[in-house]
Amino acid sequence: MNILFIMYDQLRFDYLSCAGHPHLKTPNFDRVAAMGVRFDQAYVQSPICGASRMCYYTGRYASSHGAQWNGFPLRVGEVTLGDHLRKLGMSCHLIGKTHMAVDAEGMERLGLSADSVIGARQAECGFDVWQRDDGLWAYGPDGYYDKGQSPYNAYLKSKGYDGENPWADYANAGVDDDQIASGWMFRNADKPANIREEDSETPWLTSEAIRFVDQAEGPWCAHLSYIKPHWPYIVPAPYHNMFGPQHVPPAVRDPVEKDDPHPVYGAYIGNKIAAAFQQDEVRNKVIPAYMGLIKQCDDQLGRLLDHLEATGRMDDTMIVLTSDHGDYLGDHWLGEKDLFHAPSVRVPMIVYDPRTEADATRGTVCDALVESIDLAATFVEAAGGEVPDHIIEGRSLAPWLHGETPDWRDYVISEYDYSSTPQCAALGLEPRDARLFMVFDGRWKMVHAEGGFRPMLFDLQSDPEEFHDLAKGDGHGAEIDRLYGYLADWGRRMSQRVTRSEAQIIASRGSSARKGVLPFLVDGSEAPEPLVARYKGPVRQRHTDD
Repeated sequence: MNILFIMYDQLRFDYLSCAGHPHLKTPNFDRVAAMGVRFDQAYVQSPICGASRMCYYTGRYASSHGAQWNGFPLRVGEVTLGDHLRKLGMSCHLIGKTHMAVDAEGMERLGLSADSVIGARQAECGFDVWQRDDGLWAYGPDGYYDKGQSPYNAYLKSKGYDGENPWADYANAGVDDDQIASGWMFRNADKPANIREEDSETPWLTSEAIRFVDQAEGPWCAHLSYIKPHWPYIVPAPYHNMFGPQHVPPAVRDPVEKDDPHPVYGAYIGNKIAAAFQQDEVRNKVIPAYMGLIKQCDDQLGRLLDHLEATGRMDDTMIVLTSDHGDYLGDHWLGEKDLFHAPSVRVPMIVYDPRTEADATRGTVCDALVESIDLAATFVEAAGGEVPDHIIEGRSLAPWLHGETPDWRDYVISEYDYSSTPQCAALGLEPRDARLFMVFDGRWKMVHAEGGFRPMLFDLQSDPEEFHDLAKGDGHGAEIDRLYGYLADWGRRMSQRVTRSEAQIIASRGSSARKGVLPFLVDGSEAPEPLVARYKGPVRQRHTDD
């Protein structure tokens, strides 16, 4: 079996028609959901691009792998999905984005060259690269945001788009009279991007995926990682005007949220991102463009699915659709992601398993508490392996896919290290104290904040929109204590003993005795005869006077 692991950047869990969106129709996401299982309670382990992706790619929590912010390197030697799958005879390839930063210092220390096979895999998050493009080719007075090379920009230049950076000038900009109308400015979000639709980012990457599939020899895993619907919020025609202000839902927010807010939340609702999305005119332009980007993603997914069916690959390929985090879009007075309300930390997750064992669950919805790190375990199991649970901290979803009801987790965890942000500085925190931890048991959601702050607490049964922070009062101490117990239990997990499995430890017990290490014996009768046999018998030579 092959695995097609598709990730969309910044795709909200509820912006799909199969998840109940009232206006946005996504028949191809729905098509995969009808063939498989939609996991309705899936949560990322960090609501920020880089850290979340490193969790997906390692199957480990952010505090286990340590790459907790964009640009924080994934340390050399961290075992990745590609390492696990290649060990099982499955190749593992990248088509698109990882947002991974290279541990250049670690590679230099170990003498690893990026142009060697092992060095290239260390530099590319464990993948063999078919096409890597992190998709954010911003540039300014100090140069480019991304220091790599953009194959997408090279593609655009080959198609006749001029200039140094056609990604910025055409793919992510419209036209206002005769001037470039950059997608960086929200006021331009309703303009069509100045590019032929078939040359825009999502169709280009879909073509690369089809090109990969047509030449691939299995078993293989391909991580198809789209940059969209991540900002800049601008999309080519005809998607730019498929939706309008009449399709923009009221923001999910309440003035009570601003009443004595938690200091960290207060810092975020006061930043410039939040200030922009608190304006109705911004939401009325951005959200229709965001929906257009998703609609284009859905159409391109249909193109890819049609190709898989036409070539017979649908029968032997597991397909996964998910995201690295969501997008507030003005909900809770916020924009972007970062914190732990559902629009940010909860993600779509749809899994199609072609095996006959999954026939009974096709078209179903599973409400089990799922973590993004569960996919790594699922893929190892699908490749025929046993999940190395001393390394991978997620759990295989195969039992849910196959109609079983396994003994499952009681809570999910997500972490957020905001030490690199202006909010850390505004709160006067040392970087080590700018950390948040979410624990959610399906009803109660608690957020612990380092730095001496009180926690946050929400009851999603009585307050599904997460407006009322119950930790402002003193009436929910028992629930807070119970959730802190979960957090403490999670904090005591065995996260760093990755070089020895439980089975290896058990098998090694007594091995030193069988190699003659027999301390603390009184007369030898305490040990089995085979262990002491070599220490008995006639003296062959005497070198003392006795």
